[in-house]
Amino acid sequence: MYFCRLINKPESDYEFRNCFEVLRHTFMITGFVMLVMLIIEYLNVQTRGTWSKKLKTSPWMQVLIAGLLGIIPGCLGTFTAVSLFSHRLMNFAALVTVMIASSGDEAFVMLAIIPGSFVKITIIIFGVAILTGLLLNLIPRIANFQPFDPHHKFSLHQSENGSVSPGSIRIINHFKKPSLLRALSSGVVLSLLVLIFIGIIGPEEWNWIRISLLLTLLFALFIITTMSGHFLEEHLWEHVIKKHFVKIFLWSFGTMLVIHILEGQVDLANWVQGNLHIILILAILVGLIPESGPHMVFISLFVAGTIPLSVLIVNSIVQDGHGSLPLLAESKKSFFLMKFINMVMALIVGLIGIYSGW
Repeated sequence: MYFCRLINKPESDYEFRNCFEVLRHTFMITGFVMLVMLIIEYLNVQTRGTWSKKLKTSPWMQVLIAGLLGIIPGCLGTFTAVSLFSHRLMNFAALVTVMIASSGDEAFVMLAIIPGSFVKITIIIFGVAILTGLLLNLIPRIANFQPFDPHHKFSLHQSENGSVSPGSIRIINHFKKPSLLRALSSGVVLSLLVLIFIGIIGPEEWNWIRISLLLTLLFALFIITTMSGHFLEEHLWEHVIKKHFVKIFLWSFGTMLVIHILEGQVDLANWVQGNLHIILILAILVGLIPESGPHMVFISLFVAGTIPLSVLIVNSIVQDGHGSLPLLAESKKSFFLMKFINMVMALIVGLIGIYSGW
């Protein structure tokens, strides 16, 4: 049995803890995606959409920005790119670029234990990502693939002047008689701040990821406490929570739960070591898993000297950690098309690496 059970059996405690971990990660992923979406909505309103218009009119700039977002360790960059793509501000070529350039949470592991190789891997996959994005931009049918309807675009309203009242005046006025949405959203953000600060959610140690999460939450709290009720109703509720929360949460939880069940049934490390003759194909196939964890096998094998650098690069090209989970929730077609292109590029790079001896 692999579901959250609270029954009086010894194995139920273990299963409950595992299920709780999946649920905890799901809330963190979904919440962080919501925060990124809220901040992007805020920036769009504050600038009256000028930044997004410039981004949309320059597909080549989109590819460069996507590549830079991708090489940020962790999932911040990919979450941001998925949000931009789902709001029709980034084209599909840029989306593929960020997913190739990203190595998910495994980037932190490689940076810690193989820093020299990590730099090489980052440079190579960044180059592959940029090249792929530029080539896709030459194929308009693929580069401009967009599954989302025009209503996914960011909305601006005549009543929004893109400004915030100075000092504490606006905050005091908003909390004299706060709306239910403002009170709830403020409470949720404050709770997350406390949970991350004491280490229940997010990294257990103080590092730049934990600090980044806290700063992001503080910025979100600033937005919630200073922006108008209209902004919260139209942008936070209608555009972010109502359209995206449930879908992203359910797909993220379901996917991670299934992966957790499979990992409990298959000894992936021994399986890989027993089939080294097809290690390249396995590196690509394991890279398809939208989860941080299974890819650690290839880092371990590389550190042990069992596989060459090219195989680890292949796995890094295809995998993107949790970063693609929101995309899977929003558009299955985009997810599978992106993964297919990444597989093709990984196979090309892998074959070049094998025949070149690196």
